[in-house]
Amino acid sequence: MDNFVRLLDSKHRILTWNALAAIANLTAADNDRKFDAIFDKYYSFLGNEYMVTVANVVANSAIIVSNKPYLADRITSELLKVQDLKITPRLTEECKLVIAEHAIRTFNTLIRNTQNKAALIVFTEKHQNSKRASLKKEAQNFLKKWQKA
Repeated sequence: MDNFVRLLDSKHRILTWNALAAIANLTAADNDRKFDAIFDKYYSFLGNEYMVTVANVVANSAIIVSNKPYLADRITSELLKVQDLKITPRLTEECKLVIAEHAIRTFNTLIRNTQNKAALIVFTEKHQNSKRASLKKEAQNFLKKWQKA
């Protein structure tokens, strides 16, 4: 894992994206809790100006919470921050919708372990009538499954 953590500082985004995915997958074998030590660094990429970077963190969070369910509440807090992403030339309003869709997909795993289920529902409700068809569908399916649970 240490080698991939070093790649998080790469000037080449593709290496960072691959490192984010590798680290998430390595949490399955992370008995020494190395991920826990880099949690803040990993989730700092949610503030990145590139949609692909942010989307990678969001999507890989489902893997992390599956492997480390005790981090679910911290991960929930981090993922809810995507609602407040700043628009940049590389992160448009449409990009934010793509990220929200990834977040809701991840919520399907997260909701089983977090104490903050209500916040996931509220986030998702905001997107149930989205102009982005795939986001709208994802939100409606999530709410159908989890709103009454």
